[in-house]
Amino acid sequence: MLYFPCMDANQAPVEKELAQAHKARAMGNEGQARVCARRAAGIAIREWYKRRAEAGWHGDAMKQLQRLQADMLAPEEVRAAARRLTTVVSLDHRLPFADDPIEDAQGIIEFARREGG
Repeated sequence: MLYFPCMDANQAPVEKELAQAHKARAMGNEGQARVCARRAAGIAIREWYKRRAEAGWHGDAMKQLQRLQADMLAPEEVRAAARRLTTVVSLDHRLPFADDPIEDAQGIIEFARREGG
């Protein structure tokens, strides 16, 4: 596993995770890029639920992504991005689609910020 030193402490957690995802990709570590993208999306989703004062906003990124996929208040393209980010990678490290996990995370983050709560 590669170690990525912390970014500037003033960066928002979502941007920090996205920066880490891009750095991991640049280093050829797509698995780490996907993990960071999921964490960035999870943080944004959790904040969205907190702003809406809904129960169940706690939990890790995978729990947040799973909750978002089932949330009919989210548009289908956002729920689809959450489904892709939670898809299990095969033993040969392949996904059944070519979508970019960083782009999926960015779409979820944009939705969560735009929708405010």
